[in-house]
Amino acid sequence: MADPSPALVVEHVAKYYGDAVKTRALSGIDLELAPGELTALIGPSGSGKSTLLNIIGLLDRPSEGRVILDGIDTSTLDDTALTALRGRALGFIFQFHHLLPAFTAVENVMLPSWGDRGFPSAELRTASEDMLRAVGLADRMTYRVTNLSGGQQQRVAIARALVHRPKVVLADEPTGNLDTASSDEVFALMRKFNRDLGTTLLVVTHDTRIADRCDRVIELVDGRVQSDVRRA
Repeated sequence: MADPSPALVVEHVAKYYGDAVKTRALSGIDLELAPGELTALIGPSGSGKSTLLNIIGLLDRPSEGRVILDGIDTSTLDDTALTALRGRALGFIFQFHHLLPAFTAVENVMLPSWGDRGFPSAELRTASEDMLRAVGLADRMTYRVTNLSGGQQQRVAIARALVHRPKVVLADEPTGNLDTASSDEVFALMRKFNRDLGTTLLVVTHDTRIADRCDRVIELVDGRVQSDVRRA
């Protein structure tokens, strides 16, 4: 039976910067992401998308409010516990892949968990190879990522984000540097894993074609939720 509890809850989150003069980046954000939901986060530059993504990704703390991830109130955690939860429950896909050029595709998929464990276990390598097969790179596992196309590099990044089966994956402009055909392929992969694994995805995008194919579209304007539309 599917878990009915939200994968992620954001409660009354605000963020401001500065001391004498405060600049408010987010104002009272409330939202829930259901398990297996694919949500687009859109809005103009400066609307607070990156700030919200950093807070949801446990890379920054809110000035007010709290984030509940996988049932855990993250406001109660110290930095060490936040890092551990982030590594277990979250996956990240970026516009700029942040792959290490000196390493092969499979080594890049292994690296985050490899670093946590201190050694590359046989189980981790097997899981990483299986994930690369799943994203269509069975014949590119031992290629250095500098020898892969942009679309193939993004497939490696998707495999890296999903190899530890996180509860939530955050994707920041994952198709921003790709042509239309590669963008469609990358989105199709994200949708496949969203459906097959029940992974909750939050995708920041300026691409209306991508947003229109998501289950839900949340628009931020001036640090506030302007609209929140679930598609039938």
